[in-house]
Amino acid sequence: MKILIVDDHPLVLEALRHTLTPLDQAVELHDARTAADARNLVATQTDADLLLLNLGLPEVPGFDLLVEFRERYPSLPVVVLSGSDRRDDVMRAIDLGAMGYIPKTSSSKVMLSALQLVLSGGVYLPPIALTPATPIAARATPQARAKSLTPRELGITDRQCQVLALLLQGKPNKLICRELDLAEGTVKIHVAAILRSLNVNTRTQAVVEASRLGLQIDSLLKGTGKR
Repeated sequence: MKILIVDDHPLVLEALRHTLTPLDQAVELHDARTAADARNLVATQTDADLLLLNLGLPEVPGFDLLVEFRERYPSLPVVVLSGSDRRDDVMRAIDLGAMGYIPKTSSSKVMLSALQLVLSGGVYLPPIALTPATPIAARATPQARAKSLTPRELGITDRQCQVLALLLQGKPNKLICRELDLAEGTVKIHVAAILRSLNVNTRTQAVVEASRLGLQIDSLLKGTGKR
């Protein structure tokens, strides 16, 4: 397993190295401390399994770097590390394609669990993104009941599961069209149907709701022949 870390604080990097070691006996960690070094790191380590990105780099806005990496390397999962735990920042990161958002105040145990979830195909959101103050969470069914629901029980077809799995990876409609060999209009129809099934209004809310329901990429693709 190879993980790339982009953070400009030496103490944070050292702490992350200590925290991430239990993820895998053969975990390989590479780090960069500037945006330029980060670009070079990601470009050369093309077989990386995960990128941890600090939004607080001084020379470039972190969200801009997130957008850049998601556009250039759509298959590389990006998890945001941030000193901010503002809900708006969490939702913006997910909206821009991050597979997770981990506040730096999180414990080592929480961080490990979050990364294990992302590596298994899920999306990690901190508790603040799933509180009743979030509109979709306020409308949601009780968690215990929600956890037992399958995509089919939610009215999501096999093809829509394939589309949703790519949505969870932060991929835009054009890339979904290419990967599933579908017309853009067809993908838009599937996305609209997914939003209705999840009782949400936006793609970001769909990712949040899928996370709350425990829907992961592998489970979405199970039985569709696209695993």
